Amino acid sequence: MKPARALPLLTLAAALLGWEALVRLAHIPHYTLPAPSLVLQTLVANFASLAASWWFTLKITFGALALACAGGVLIACVFALSRGIERALFPIAVVLQVTPVVAIAPLILIYVQSTTAALLLCAWIVAFFPILSNTVIGLRCADANLKDLFRLYRATPWQRLRLLLVPSALPYFIAGLKVSGGLSLIGAVTAEMVAGAAGRETGLASRILEASFRTETPKMFAALLLLVLTGVLIFWSFEALAQALLGRWHAGERPD
Repeated sequence: MKPARALPLLTLAAALLGWEALVRLAHIPHYTLPAPSLVLQTLVANFASLAASWWFTLKITFGALALACAGGVLIACVFALSRGIERALFPIAVVLQVTPVVAIAPLILIYVQSTTAALLLCAWIVAFFPILSNTVIGLRCADANLKDLFRLYRATPWQRLRLLLVPSALPYFIAGLKVSGGLSLIGAVTAEMVAGAAGRETGLASRILEASFRTETPKMFAALLLLVLTGVLIFWSFEALAQALLGRWHAGERPD
C-alpha cells in the first residue's frame, strides 16, 4: 500500500489507540465515555437487535436516494430544455433545500399517516436538491461549439439531450450523488429522531434514543458506529462508481 493511502488508516488507528489509552489511564466510567474495545464488544453482543434497525435505516436511506436521483435528473432535464419552466419551478426547489428538515418533520408526520413514508419523504427532501442543482449545472456546461454543431445539423431536443447534454452532465451528477448519499442518511436519522418512533419497524436512531433513556452509552456508540460505517461505505461506493465511469476520460477522477 502506498504511504499516501496508508496515512488515513494510520491516523485513524492512532486516534483509536489514544482514545483507548485515555479511558483506561483516566479511569473514565463507561457510561460517560466507553473505550473503543467496549464499543466493539457491545456491537458484537447486540448485533442481532441492531441489525434489524440498521436494515430499516438502509431502506429509508437508499429509497430516498433513489427517489432523489429519479426526480432530480428528470426535473433537471426539463429545466435544461426550458428556461421558462426552470424560472417558474426552481424557487420551489430552493425553498425545500433551505428549510431545515427538523422544522418540517413534525408537520410531515402529522399529514402523512405512515411513519415509514414520512421518514422517506424527509430524507428525500434533504437529498433532492444537490442532485438537481448539480445536474442542471452539468447540463448547462456543454461545450458551446458542440451546441452550435448540433444546431447546425438540426438535432431534435431529445438528440441534444441524449447525445450532448447528458454526457457532459455526468461528472456533475456523480458529484451531487456523493453529497446526496450522505445527506439521505442524515435526513433519515434526523427525521426518526424527531419522530421518536418505537416498535419493530424502526431504525438506528430509535436504538440511540432508547439507549440514551437507559444511559446505555456503549450501545449508543455501537449504533453510532454502524451509522458512521454506513456513511463511509456510501461515499466510497460512489467514489468507486466515479472512477469506473469517469476515470478514463475525466481529469477530475484520474488517479494521481
